[in-house]
Amino acid sequence: MPPLQPKLSTPISVLMYHQIGRFDNPKEHRSCYCEVDSFRRQMAWLKYLGYRVITLEQARAAVFEQQLLSHPAVVLTFDDGYENFAEYAYPILREYGYPAVLFAVSGLLGQPARWLANGGVDAPLLSGAGLRELRAGGIEIGSHSVSHPRLGRLDPAAYRAEIADSKAALEDLLGAAVESFAYPYGDYTPEVRDAVAAAGYRVAVTCSRGAAQTAPHPLEIPRKAIAWGDDLLGFFWKLRFKNRRKDRYA
Repeated sequence: MPPLQPKLSTPISVLMYHQIGRFDNPKEHRSCYCEVDSFRRQMAWLKYLGYRVITLEQARAAVFEQQLLSHPAVVLTFDDGYENFAEYAYPILREYGYPAVLFAVSGLLGQPARWLANGGVDAPLLSGAGLRELRAGGIEIGSHSVSHPRLGRLDPAAYRAEIADSKAALEDLLGAAVESFAYPYGDYTPEVRDAVAAAGYRVAVTCSRGAAQTAPHPLEIPRKAIAWGDDLLGFFWKLRFKNRRKDRYA
């Protein structure tokens, strides 16, 4: 059993992004898109409001090892590893000096995001060279499985391979430890979570909603999805008030 979380005096919001760039108004999956101009305003707003942007490991330590924080904190996470992260999000993160974690699908590097409805033809993923460049520039690379399946629907041998093989492949590519994991679609079970632990990950994020200190386990950290159309008021509302846990497993 993980240690019990302390009663943190300040909330930690783990924000979930996917694609950052310039898009036509999406009709579906609006939580998977963020206009770059909105993203820039959000990053400026964090600085203006006095939020500390921390790593996912720092959030885990704060919640489960009583390393308390003196200011409200935010973790920036980006799922799937899209090329547009390097073009649009990364320069803004560097400008503000913010850390972030990018979760990559190890078996599809440099290819389309094939799990998307249109086969990912308009959503190319970063190549291995692109990931190495980002890693050298201070972006943490985490695992998002080998092929982006719904892990909770796979048999044990299959989900164990998706979890462990992705870690091994990314570590071989980067020459560095990969210690964080994101469940594709937020789909997992206690058995899948235990396989993530057995593979050697220290922290994992879900699609459940709430502040980080509502996590029941270091491998079940909730996040707050930042969606297309979130203006600064909506962004602030999620930061400040969307802290109660709301579970989602698929």
